[in-house]
Amino acid sequence: MMEVRKEILRLLKEDEEFKYTVAGYLGISEILKRLDRIDEHIDKLWESHNKLWESHNKLWESHNKLWEEVRDMRLTLNRLATTLDRLTISEEEALSFIKHRIINEIGIDISLDRIFVDSKDINIYGVSSDLCVIGEATVRLGVGLIDELVEKVKFIKSKRPDLLRDKLIKVIYTDYSTPAALNKAKEKGVWVLKWSGDLTPRVVEKIDIS
Repeated sequence: MMEVRKEILRLLKEDEEFKYTVAGYLGISEILKRLDRIDEHIDKLWESHNKLWESHNKLWESHNKLWEEVRDMRLTLNRLATTLDRLTISEEEALSFIKHRIINEIGIDISLDRIFVDSKDINIYGVSSDLCVIGEATVRLGVGLIDELVEKVKFIKSKRPDLLRDKLIKVIYTDYSTPAALNKAKEKGVWVLKWSGDLTPRVVEKIDIS
């Protein structure tokens, strides 16, 4: 082995062609090693690139799913709003219809509106001369709203008697009423009506506001 090394060293010193051959070989080998390392880096970069694209694609998939969910939610909300519009009785409808009935049947032109007395919401309220109208508008009338209306009248009488007059019409405009609610309304003198007609008789009640 030592002899081989000595021979190689001698050739490197004495044989110019051999020396350049070895130098070229060593240079190429180093270059090839470097290229191998570069290839490894390139492979790693491509792996990272592919992972990045996978993440990017997953992000777009999530983004698209989110927009689909938002779109579906908007469609659902639009359908819900349409349904509520069909089911909800507007206060404007109730005010207009009751005003029309009172003008035509009693001959009193009364302006009706929504008011608040302290924290209590009165859907229907109006006065004209010695007449006062207090009421509510609801899709479905139950017994509870009859009692609530009666209590609101008592509340107004105690807190704001100036809002009352000698004559009072308690009224509820509804789409549907339970039989128990209608019985309660008759008992309490509450006029219940819908667009197609009266559900209980109209009562003009005389009250003492002194």
